[in-house]
Amino acid sequence: MRFTRVQAPGVVSRVTARARRGPSWDHADMDHIAFPLEPGREFVELNQLLKLVGIVDSGGAGKALVASGVVRVDGSIETRKTAKIRAGQQVRIGTVEIDVTA
Repeated sequence: MRFTRVQAPGVVSRVTARARRGPSWDHADMDHIAFPLEPGREFVELNQLLKLVGIVDSGGAGKALVASGVVRVDGSIETRKTAKIRAGQQVRIGTVEIDVTA
């Protein structure tokens, strides 16, 4: 798998070159990450989630990645940098899929 630079300036992500060509329907190529919320927490902000799972190096880089329009939450493009991601939601960036659990 090759990793490439995302269009947002200064942000390096684990998005493969295939992400630029559009969605991939071959789920065998999908990288799955399970992210359990800390006990007592109802949500995690989207930019912080990207940082915590290692997609980006900082919350600021996460904000830039979200603003670039390549992040999807439950199948819809999400541009709110601090969107509240709750248990049961799914975040997708190229071929990386993050499942948030309680």
